[in-house]
Amino acid sequence: MATSVKRIPLNWYRDDIENRLGFRGGRFTRVNNVLAFFIGALAAVAFYSALIPLSDTALARTFTQRGPTQYAAVVLCGWSAAILLLKWRKLALQRKTLRYIVVPEEHDFVLSPVTVDQVMQLIASTVDDHRQFVLFNRIVVALSNLRNLGRVTDVDDILRSQAEQDQSSMETSYSLLQAFVWAIPVLGFIGTVLGLSEAIGAFSGVLAGAASVSEIATALQEVIAGLATAFETTLVALVMALGIQLLLAALKKAEEEFLDECSEYCLRHIVGRLRLLPYENVESE
Repeated sequence: MATSVKRIPLNWYRDDIENRLGFRGGRFTRVNNVLAFFIGALAAVAFYSALIPLSDTALARTFTQRGPTQYAAVVLCGWSAAILLLKWRKLALQRKTLRYIVVPEEHDFVLSPVTVDQVMQLIASTVDDHRQFVLFNRIVVALSNLRNLGRVTDVDDILRSQAEQDQSSMETSYSLLQAFVWAIPVLGFIGTVLGLSEAIGAFSGVLAGAASVSEIATALQEVIAGLATAFETTLVALVMALGIQLLLAALKKAEEEFLDECSEYCLRHIVGRLRLLPYENVESE
């Protein structure tokens, strides 16, 4: 029985980045959010540690002297970046399945209820757990139906149904990221409100208590500090959200392309090898 070029079997428990870090790996490209939070928090701590020698610079003041919302925005940004990084690594592992041909490549091989077990054995020798891989899980679900019911005509419908489920699962895996893209600018706007409140309060104090021009000039420094908080928190939050959104869009596009390649793989190597059985020909007539 001829197969594709010999390749090292895929091992999800060994190769998945979350499992390698000692956490429970999410299925397919889903991310363990607890691990992502830890990575994001560590990144935030590292970022603020790097600002300590730069405490007199405008950059450090922007992130350390503009209210509590800056800290929250940095943590959410780090958390989002960690999710994107983990999903990117998990997607790279999923893409490796496209290199494996799990259907015998002889020209006379016909996929039918009788030959399903050959394909199942090839899949079992290719991966340790097919349920963790989008492509192989899709194939096994369809072939299990073929083996149990013996209807070749149902395989294509099941593959299409699985493709729709995989698409839906992919969409929901981005829900938390999309929430962060919404929440980070909101934090910026909250910082703006706090900064404006601070500036207005300080300005009211200037008008009420200052007696000389020098006192007014000194007091206006507090007003300017409040305005700086108002504008810089929004600026930083919008830049963060924009960066995350662009990376999210690029990764989501790559994942959609992967799902399309999975559908093409199934069409070529599974549906293309099916043959109607005699009783199915009679029914179709």
